[in-house]
Amino acid sequence: MKSKLLLFIIITFILSNEIFAQNASVSGYVKDSANKETLIGATIRIDGTTRGSITNKDGYFVISNIKPGKYEVVYSYIGYEESRKSINLKENQDLRLDALLSSGAMTSEEISVYADRDDDKVQISISKVNIPMQQIKEIRIGGESDIFRSLQLLPGVLTSSQISSGLYIRGGSPDQNLVLLDGSMVYNPSHLFGFISAFNTDAIKDVELIKGGFNAEYGGRLSSVLTLTQKDGNREEVEGLFSVGAISSKIALEGPIGNGSWFVGGRRTYFELIKSFLSEDPLNPIPDFAFYDVNAKVTQDFGDNDKVAISGFYSKDNLDYEAGNINFNLGISNRLGSARWTHIFNPQLFSTVNLSTSQYINGFDADNSGYEVLQENIITDYTIKHTLDWFHNEDITTKYGYEVNFYEFDYLANFTGSTDSTAEGSGAGRTNLHFTDRNYAAFAQAKWQLNSLLSAQFGIRANHFEFANQTAIEPRIAMKYNFQPDIALKASWGIYHQNLKLATLQDFSFFDTWLGTDSSLNIGRSVHYILALETEPWEGFDVNVDVYYKSLENINEIRRVVLQIDNGADVLFEGKGEAFGAELFIQKKMGDFTGWFGYGLGFINAQYDSLNYGNYFRPKFDRRHDFKGVIQYSINENWDVGANFTFQTGQSYTGQTSRFQLQLDGETNGRGKTVPSQRYGLRLPPSHQLNLNGSYKFKAFGFDAKLLLDIYNVYNRRDIWFRFYNVNEETTTVEDFRLLPILPTFSFEIKF
Repeated sequence: MKSKLLLFIIITFILSNEIFAQNASVSGYVKDSANKETLIGATIRIDGTTRGSITNKDGYFVISNIKPGKYEVVYSYIGYEESRKSINLKENQDLRLDALLSSGAMTSEEISVYADRDDDKVQISISKVNIPMQQIKEIRIGGESDIFRSLQLLPGVLTSSQISSGLYIRGGSPDQNLVLLDGSMVYNPSHLFGFISAFNTDAIKDVELIKGGFNAEYGGRLSSVLTLTQKDGNREEVEGLFSVGAISSKIALEGPIGNGSWFVGGRRTYFELIKSFLSEDPLNPIPDFAFYDVNAKVTQDFGDNDKVAISGFYSKDNLDYEAGNINFNLGISNRLGSARWTHIFNPQLFSTVNLSTSQYINGFDADNSGYEVLQENIITDYTIKHTLDWFHNEDITTKYGYEVNFYEFDYLANFTGSTDSTAEGSGAGRTNLHFTDRNYAAFAQAKWQLNSLLSAQFGIRANHFEFANQTAIEPRIAMKYNFQPDIALKASWGIYHQNLKLATLQDFSFFDTWLGTDSSLNIGRSVHYILALETEPWEGFDVNVDVYYKSLENINEIRRVVLQIDNGADVLFEGKGEAFGAELFIQKKMGDFTGWFGYGLGFINAQYDSLNYGNYFRPKFDRRHDFKGVIQYSINENWDVGANFTFQTGQSYTGQTSRFQLQLDGETNGRGKTVPSQRYGLRLPPSHQLNLNGSYKFKAFGFDAKLLLDIYNVYNRRDIWFRFYNVNEETTTVEDFRLLPILPTFSFEIKF
């Protein structure tokens, strides 16, 4: 298989280099005229022709193999004014043509058609969703805009509850999502134990979610890819943004430096200040809780063809609780850093080298009347990734690359009752594991425009997982057929593997443990089948219909009772599953009225030999019917209002059939034991919720300011978080733990 991969690369290289001659080319960067921030996904087209391209993650584009002559190049981007440049191309000329776009309303509906259709010029994208950051910033909960909360409003993206920011995408669990921030893997993308995501929206300029069928560039996960790109910073002047909300306050600063820019942003809760004004019950004290995160980035240009960006991200959550003889502490943190070098060898050959490190730390310690417990999990990841984008001509583009991951895993658990650090070794109730792993991957893919109607994309990825001593080959293919300019049918198929495992509880992510695949477990495997229809039935409205099937092998669920860990099988059950369904997505990105409507119909089945008597069952997060709606309306230059609504089938839960009580010497002892029915065989009532938001722009102290109001759970429907059986009394009662009531909050931000 390795020889086939090499042969594929060589053939693609020869064909594209020898058969397709190039006449001339236009290439360059597209940037914001005010701050020189590069624009991702901007559309460039040659007026009067069908030729065009879009900018990549670095804001770069190329249109190659253009016949000599006079043309007009049109640049457009959502929320920006269109720009036009006249050119006169000569034979074999490589014209560098950077563009600056000014923020403003785009009035041409024709441009929106090009913007959506040109997305497949470089590679065929299926099940990909881009939400403009401006829309994400307007969707707020508790005064806080949140990326994951916005993504949860998409069809096919499920949650375990309304207060969870975990993403369950098309039957996959959160650990099956590849989350990348400036190329670095993020292992815990949540704050507040899942209530909001760990990403400050003021630090992010682009969010892209691929719900399935992702190309060969990405690997190591079974379900989806979420890529986030941090801001480079303002290259023209120093500016800042300060915001105060109900959950946290944040500040962002940016400005020019050398031949580039810098950005730094931070966010922090102030719960300890609020707590000081609250009266406390000594028997039921309020825990001390805090989180903060910091984003930073420095970017420098070295000539026209080289750019270096160094970025970092740090987040930390901490919870302390003390009541009587009981106290415990929980700490979670992410530490990320990356160095990215982009180099243009020639207008058609674009290189990216990314060096990154990521560390996830999760620690828990408790003391109950002198009985001590300690747990700690650390995963450290060092990665190098190199990719080459080759824009051969209008009909063929290729991409090649390799990736090397070096992992260190540490797991410490002590349930002996004493956490004396001088105690060594492992024994009953004590586990101390340290091991390393290396993953190697190489990929190649080619997108070929076979004719004016049909295009195809072929890719292959080879992975070697050293710790598991397994090699996996992942072929992937995608096809696109244009019935007419505004109607396209797409299809994709691909194989995916995952060696990292996450031991977590779906409701309470208090201690998530990452593990590598050892000899006791198998590498996870999934196969994606997707058929998609894309069209624009009305001006400015994009409609996507996706039908999918995904098979899952060697997936995992946590063993809830574990005192000692010697291998992965001591922590996780291993099973298989499948997910299939259909999604409808209607989106409007431009104009005073924007938003989307989505509906998803999904079926998820799982089977474990050691669970539910070996029978298939639907997982807890199976929702079956999933309705989402988001509306945002700009009344005038000062007022914006919005609303979002969700309706989902109730989550599954395990019922209880009976109860028995232990007796000793004729006396009843203990609280009783219930006997479960089929695993997740029952459903809670449907979940639905309406949220409203509004903002008012004005001047404060001579600066641009904004006052925001959001009302969470407008009609005060408190959904059920989980249902439990109370056996404290003689008669067993069924009780529900409900979620948050109506919650209006204000926030304020000022730009200086």
